Amino acid sequence: MLLTTTETVAYHEIQETLGMVRGSVIRAKHIGTDIIAALRNLVGGEVYEYTKLLSEARTQATDRMIRQAKHNGADAVICVRYATSMVMAGSSEILVYGTAVRLKPRTS
Repeated sequence: MLLTTTETVAYHEIQETLGMVRGSVIRAKHIGTDIIAALRNLVGGEVYEYTKLLSEARTQATDRMIRQAKHNGADAVICVRYATSMVMAGSSEILVYGTAVRLKPRTS
């Protein structure tokens, strides 16, 4: 599945727009991770535990969007965007969305 943040796909023509697709996941912090992160926060620097948590959440949300796009018969998802919001203390939602499209077959 081809994903792009642009409205077009280089060297391809869009044959059909299939509509918006999305994927989301809500992840909560783990108490052990929270303790380590709080200690890191005292000395400064990157909080690797949260970086890893959010990276995994983005991957899972993206996989869900791709699954929906494939189900709709898409070859690509254009205008891909990510959004994050806090659902409650200690948990965040990662949302990814875009427009599923079918590309014209390439001719030589």
